[in-house]
Amino acid sequence: MRGRPNIHQNEELIQKAQDIFWKKGYTATSLNDLLKITGAGSGSFYNTFKGGKKEVFKAAINQRRKDFENFKEELKNSENPIELIKDFFRSVANSDKTRHLQGCIIANTVVEMTFVDEELEKEAIQILKEVEEMYSEAIKKAQDAGKIKNQADASVLARNLITFWCGLNTLRRIYPDQKILSQQIELQLAVLS
Repeated sequence: MRGRPNIHQNEELIQKAQDIFWKKGYTATSLNDLLKITGAGSGSFYNTFKGGKKEVFKAAINQRRKDFENFKEELKNSENPIELIKDFFRSVANSDKTRHLQGCIIANTVVEMTFVDEELEKEAIQILKEVEEMYSEAIKKAQDAGKIKNQADASVLARNLITFWCGLNTLRRIYPDQKILSQQIELQLAVLS
């Protein structure tokens, strides 16, 4: 007979924890929610995550960081990284209603953890700053290659994309409609022409 899963060694179970945090937020997610969704017992959970809910939350948001690192590699290896960035934003419009209502777990964390947990807030901010730097590098490279006419400072354009991303994740909750979102996305992406 197999024992309960070791959630520390199983990224699929971390993903399940991420899903519940994404839907409910850190504060509203209970230990019972995490045990139910991961299938772990409380003893196994605390043996694996000595820091409890906070530690599993950090693992969940750092899984998103890994996704961004993979995207960064795609950008570095692309002949047209700006189109990859644009395609990323465009893909948001095609998400289903559940994804629209979830928004971005990292942006959600910045908002939720302000005045609640400075450590988690700073972790989420750092992830967004890493994405901003990734965008800045890609934009600068495209400007130098003459693929973007807009010669505004690359870091300012990258920060604009982060501003747009955070706003888009609110807008998609208000208007979970592909046509409306596509129009807004194209309007914002024009800055990268």
